Amino acid sequence: MLIQRKGSSSVSSESAPYNVNPVNAEADTSTNRYNIDWFIFIGSLAIIIGVCVPLTLYPEAGKEVLTEGYNYITSSIGVLYVLFSVCALGILLYLAFSRHGDVLLGDAGATPEYSALGWASMLFCGGIGASVMYWGTIEWAQYVLAPPFSVEPRTDEAVAWAQSYPIFHWGFIGWALYCLPAVAIAHAYHVRKITSLRLSAVCEPVLGRYSKGVWGGVVDLTFVVGLLGAASTGIGLVVPLISECMRRLVGMPEGFGTDLSVIIVITLIFSVSVWKGMEKGIKRLSVLNIVLAMIFLLFVFVAGPTRFIAESAMSSVGHLLQNFAQMAFWTDPNENASFVEDWTIFYWSWWLALGPFMGMFISKISRGRTIREVIIGSIGYGTLGCALFFMILGNYALFLSNTGALTVLDTVAELGSTVAILDVVMTLPWTGIILPLFMVVSLIFAATSYDSISYVLASATTEHLPSDSHPARWNRLFWAFSLGLIPTTLIYIGGLKALQSAVVAASLPLLIVTSIMTVALFRGLNSNANSIDQTLSTSEDTP
Repeated sequence: MLIQRKGSSSVSSESAPYNVNPVNAEADTSTNRYNIDWFIFIGSLAIIIGVCVPLTLYPEAGKEVLTEGYNYITSSIGVLYVLFSVCALGILLYLAFSRHGDVLLGDAGATPEYSALGWASMLFCGGIGASVMYWGTIEWAQYVLAPPFSVEPRTDEAVAWAQSYPIFHWGFIGWALYCLPAVAIAHAYHVRKITSLRLSAVCEPVLGRYSKGVWGGVVDLTFVVGLLGAASTGIGLVVPLISECMRRLVGMPEGFGTDLSVIIVITLIFSVSVWKGMEKGIKRLSVLNIVLAMIFLLFVFVAGPTRFIAESAMSSVGHLLQNFAQMAFWTDPNENASFVEDWTIFYWSWWLALGPFMGMFISKISRGRTIREVIIGSIGYGTLGCALFFMILGNYALFLSNTGALTVLDTVAELGSTVAILDVVMTLPWTGIILPLFMVVSLIFAATSYDSISYVLASATTEHLPSDSHPARWNRLFWAFSLGLIPTTLIYIGGLKALQSAVVAASLPLLIVTSIMTVALFRGLNSNANSIDQTLSTSEDTP
């Protein structure tokens, strides 16, 4: 017997082609006055409370449980993450350069709703957040201290890998893990015309009638849990960074109270943005953030060691391209170190956990573009944007370390990455202007990322959401405030490992869900292609 969620159709999907969603038939007849899928909404809220309360009451035990889960997943099934990530990039390259790349996301003749700058800005800010400000400055130092491939730490060879690995982790494969769900969801939403931005509806060509029952609800809850875990990691990284900025600017005390104040400020900013909506809020804030970030990067490039930054950037790109296959497939089977588990698998799980969110967000802003445009634009703009941060900020910090102007490596090892990042920023000229700019860019990056997440969570809990409509404002605002709860808890527990553990644990079910969406995408594409071929054949046979 099929158990259905309220408002779902009882019509079997097996009796309808993939480009016709039976839910559409009830889109205008739903009796749900709030247009909310209460199963997902209440279930998600229960999970947030169920995670936050025990971790707050028993922080040490909670931290231990998260760490054990992290160690098991990364060491036992980490190879699945490596394999899936490589396959994701290969699948997207095939789609982009096959006839499927010409598929228009929208009705015939539809044109893009946003300019290239606006689209790329929202895509980049929504997918990256302030984490790129954090890791862009200091990730290389982590790799010099603990390099891959059994390389001796603090050597020239370690530096070469340290310059190229950040671009690898934030480059083609990472953005492919965003883009694959994006294409699957966008095709279902704009071509198959599903009436809600829910993963269960996207998976209908595979799950069939079960997509509207309990299993469909499990898929949707899995997405929400994964998104909350991954988003919490991002906030958990940037909050201490902004807190350190405020401590150096106005002398605010170090501690959980300051971190909590920063979370409240970030939440208020993206609450206003998400209340304003896509055009007036998210888009404008994203474009502003990109402009400020580019001003900051240009200043570092010009005021810093310009020649060293440029030459190091070229060398790191060359080193990456020369060793890309080795880096993509390396699993360290002899377990000589924990580099793959601590970094590559962690990053792939992070991108994977955020993938369905970015898929929904990219889908919502990509009507009127082709699948090829979405793939090339997402991977191209995303990789280029991330690479700029690592090549400029990272190489500036490396220069300070090489010349002895700043003991970056010792600071990272002894005082942590946050202190080291601010020490690097403080060496720039015009500190009174640059430090506030750095803080504002980080703050807006965080806000633009999480207002996008709030929008998507509201969309996922909305029962019917045609492509030309938006979720209710109260729903968007509710998720904006709810997003602050889990990162507050993880910061209270403390440590990078807790943040890494949360995202790895949250990503595991989404590995399965994303695989199902990929199969559903190909079934939908093949069904549409066959329909087009039959139409053309009929036209040719007509006298």
